[in-house]
Amino acid sequence: MARHYDFLVLGGGSGGLAAAKRAAGHGARTALVEPHPLGGTCVNVGCVPKKVMWNAAGIAEALEDAPGYGFEVEGARFHWDRLRAARAAYVERLNGIHRRNLEVAEVEHLAGYGRFVDAGTVEVDGTTYTADRILIATGGRPRVPNLPGAEHGLTSDGFFELAEQPRRVAIVGAGYIAVELAGVLNALGSEVTMLLRREHLLGGFDALMRETLMDAMSTAGVNFLTCIHMDRVERGDDGYVLVSADGDRTGDFDQVVWAVGRDASTEGLGLEAAGVETGPEGIVPVDEWQDTNIPGVHAVGDVTGRAPLTPVAIAAGRRLADRLFGGQADARLDYADIPSVVFSHPPIGTVGLTEEEAEERYGQGGFACHTTTFKDMYYAPLDRKEPTAMKVITVGPHEKLAGIHVIGRGADEMIQGFAATLKAGGTLQTLRDTVAIHPTAAEELVLIG
Repeated sequence: MARHYDFLVLGGGSGGLAAAKRAAGHGARTALVEPHPLGGTCVNVGCVPKKVMWNAAGIAEALEDAPGYGFEVEGARFHWDRLRAARAAYVERLNGIHRRNLEVAEVEHLAGYGRFVDAGTVEVDGTTYTADRILIATGGRPRVPNLPGAEHGLTSDGFFELAEQPRRVAIVGAGYIAVELAGVLNALGSEVTMLLRREHLLGGFDALMRETLMDAMSTAGVNFLTCIHMDRVERGDDGYVLVSADGDRTGDFDQVVWAVGRDASTEGLGLEAAGVETGPEGIVPVDEWQDTNIPGVHAVGDVTGRAPLTPVAIAAGRRLADRLFGGQADARLDYADIPSVVFSHPPIGTVGLTEEEAEERYGQGGFACHTTTFKDMYYAPLDRKEPTAMKVITVGPHEKLAGIHVIGRGADEMIQGFAATLKAGGTLQTLRDTVAIHPTAAEELVLIG
C-alpha cells in the first residue's frame, strides 16, 4: 500500500520548503521530494552565490576607489579559486541548515525524482506515495538557445562551476541575470561583451533605469553589441566566435554565457498523467489561490511564471499552507506592487508601475513623474563616477504613489522601506512630510518633486 500524506511537495526550493514547513506546523503530515541539494536555484545557483560574487565585485571597486580616500593598496590580488571555495562552503552550510530545518519541522525528505501517476499519486524513484494535496514547486532552469554550437556556451548554472576566471567573455542576453553577471565579471577584471537582440537592456523596467544602467556599464568598460540575432557559435584556434544572422563574427572569447531566459522545470513530472495544464515555456498556470486546473494540485514559485522572485515563492507557499491547513480561508498572496532589485553595477531597486505602464493604464495626463539625477557623495573625491537616478510616479489628485524606481549606490537597500510606503497607500505628500536624513542618497526621494 502506498504511503499517504496530507501534503506532498515536489521541489525543495524556496517555495516548496516554505510551504512544507508551514503546513507541517499546522499539523499536516507532510513530505517533500527533492533529488538535489536543498534550497533550489536561489541557494545553489542563484541569489546566494550571485550575491557573494556581487560583494566581491564591490570590494574590487572599493580597492580601485581607495586611493581617492587616501589609502595605499598596491599589491592587492584577487584569487578566483579562493572565492569559489569560500562561496561553495557557504552554500553547503545553507544546504545543511535547510536539511536540519525540515527535520525539526518533521517534514519527511524524499531524496529522489518525483513524477505524477495520477492527480493524487506520485512515484519517487520507484516508490509510490499518495496525498490529499500536492504542490508543484519545481522552479525553473536556464534556457539554452537552439543554435548550432550552443553547447559551447555556459548557462548561469555553469557560471558557478567555472574553475578559473575567464579573460574574455561574451554574455548573450539583456535581462537581469545577464547584467548581473556582466557587472560582476567586468568589476573583477574580465573583458566583457554583451550581445543584445534589441537596443536596450532590461525590457519591462522603467526606461530611466535601463538607460542609466547601460550608460554606466558602458562607461565602466562593458562592450555592447545591439540588435544582434545569433546564428551559431564556432570554436576557433583562440577561443569561441559568435556569428550573427548577418554573418558578422565576434570573438575570440574564453567563455560564452547564455542568459536568454528561463523555462519552468516541468519536464518529466508526468503532468499529463494528472491532467495538469501547462503553458508556454512549460509553466503551470494557477489562479489567485495558487490552484491549478486540477482540484487538489497547486503550484507556487517560478514554475508558475508569475513574479519569479525568491520572496514571492516563499510568501505564496506559506499563504497556501495557511489556507489549506491553517484554517485561514482567505490567505493568498497579493501580487501587486512587489518590490525587486537588480544587483547590477550600479544596482536598481524598483516597485510599482513603470512610466510606460502608468501611461497605458491611466493615459497621458492621468499620472505624473518626478525625477532626479545626481552623483552620490561617495564619488566626490574620486575620478570614477557612477550615476544615481530616481523616478517617483504618482496618480490622481491626491498624488498617490504608483511607482518608485531607483538606480545607484544603495538602491538595493533603500527600496524596501519606500516599497512599504507605496504598498500602504502613501502619497507624494507622505514623502514630503518625512524629514530627510542628511547626507544620504535616500533623502532625495523624500525631497523629490
